Order: sequence, then C-alpha cells, then structure tokens
Amino acid sequence: MPTTTSARLLKLLSLLQAHGDRSGAELAGRLGVTPRTVRRDVDRLRELGYPVHAVRGTAGYRLGAGSALPPLLLDDDEAVAVAVGLRTAGTVAGIEETALRALTKLERVLPARLRHRVGALNAATVRAGAAPGPAVDPGALVAIADACRRHESLRIDYRSPRGGDTRRTVEPHRLVSFGRHWYLVAWDPGRDDWRTFRVDRLTPRTPPGPRFVPRPPPDGDVAAYLARTLSSRAWPVRATVVLHVPADDAAERVWPGMGVVEPVDDRTCRLHVGADTPADLVWMITSVGVGFTVADGPPDLADALRLQARRCLDALG
Repeated sequence: MPTTTSARLLKLLSLLQAHGDRSGAELAGRLGVTPRTVRRDVDRLRELGYPVHAVRGTAGYRLGAGSALPPLLLDDDEAVAVAVGLRTAGTVAGIEETALRALTKLERVLPARLRHRVGALNAATVRAGAAPGPAVDPGALVAIADACRRHESLRIDYRSPRGGDTRRTVEPHRLVSFGRHWYLVAWDPGRDDWRTFRVDRLTPRTPPGPRFVPRPPPDGDVAAYLARTLSSRAWPVRATVVLHVPADDAAERVWPGMGVVEPVDDRTCRLHVGADTPADLVWMITSVGVGFTVADGPPDLADALRLQARRCLDALG
C-alpha cells in the first residue's frame, strides 16, 4: 500500500473516530479525494477489521463497535493522558495488573518524544498522602452501571458499618467516585427515600429486578447530595457557625464531605460541620480561614476554642 494511501487511511479513520456520522461527500472534501476513493478506503478499513457502517439516507459512514478491538488513533495529548491514567489506576480490585499490561503495550508503540514526556512525568512524581481507599470489585461496578443505564432495580447484599448484613432492592441512579471511595446513590423503596451505599460493602445479586421510571436526582445534583449526606452523618459532636463571607466564597474553602454551606445573606453563610471531638471541630472551622461566629454547638466547643486561642497567643511569646 503506497505511503500516501496509508496516511489517507489514518486520516479517514481519525475523522470517523472523532466525529461520528460523516457523509461520503464531506469525507471526500476533507481528504481531497473523490467519493469513489473514499468508498475504496472504507473497504480497506473493513478488511483491516474496522467496523465501518454505511448510514442510510445520508450516503455516509459511521465507525461502530466490533467484536475485536482494532488499533486506535490517539493524538499526543490523548496518548499521554491515557498513559498517566493507566499508571495511576488503583481503587478497583484486580485492575492494577491489567492496567500495567495495557500501559506496557501503549508505551511500546509511543513515539520517542511521547515516551520521554511520560517517563519524565513518572520520574518527577511521588505518590504520597492517604492510602488508597478500599478496592472495589470491577464486576460490581459494571453490574451497577448497567442497571443504572437500563433503569433496572438492583438487588444487593449490603454489609452495614455498624454490623449486620441486609438484603435490599433499590433503584440505582448514579455511581460516584468520591474521595477514596466509590458510592452508589439510589432510591430505596423500602425506606421511601434516597440512600447512599459504599460499593466496597455491597454485592449485586442476579438477576436484576424489574425496570423502574427514573426519578429526578436528589437536590438536583448527585455529587452535592452525596457531599451533604457524608458531612451530616451521625458525628458524635456537631456545630453550626456563621461564616463572615458569602456562601460562594465559603464553598471554595470547604472541601467535599467537610460540611454543608447554607447561604444567609449576601455577606454571610452558615456552615454545618461534624467531627469526633470538639478539638477536631475547632481545627475544621478555623481551617476555612475566615471570621466566624458560633451559632450552635456543644459547651465543650467554647472551651476548645479558648484553648486553641491561648496556644496561638502563647506561640507569639
């Protein structure tokens, strides 16, 4: 196959991969050839294993999914992004070895300039901080995602953190990767309310349950709902403080799961937080880095704030 033909096939494949349905005339114009040449090139792609389908009514083409995975065309930034993602894969059980095999295959075919970029990034990066969260079964993630897509009820065995196993039938809405954990947000008909489930604590059962009509997401945003749910769980010590900044400013300073920000007016907002001890509450509240007034909290919170204030004054001599 002449070099010019090979280059044109690669460009044709790139157009089909990136843009969905394309008419033959449009492809011919982009490639600078005749529609007849496009038809011949499509036949060559099919011979190489690419499932290029004809689109009725538009005299066009679409790249479909086949039974085997043919080579993919990635630009430089896409190739580097995939390589970095594969190297940092971690919280799904058993995927590390698979990711490493895929990374080895990818790096083997990367141009020298890209291998250098990926290698430099790996050499200059140190992974530190908290340990990875509990690994989840990739089969469970796929089963849950499929039930979400099909709007099919999900029957699960769930291990409660407080002990004891339960069997539930829920209407799955979304999977959320939040912090170090995976969560399922679902409607629980038995509780007549939305619930969140840690995926590493559940086991989907087969077959799935009946189909259901999807509900609007809780709070209008699944991620915001999950953050509010996690921050408002039954902490031993809870407090509400008024922050002396608008809610939008406070939201940028409060990390996900830390607490719930509630607007008061255009200059202040409330922050609802919970922790294990009053000292932990003090650390969380002061970490926001703005002025505040305690609106509600345990008596020990005032003592913990005074102690922290004395420590800060003592540090100044």
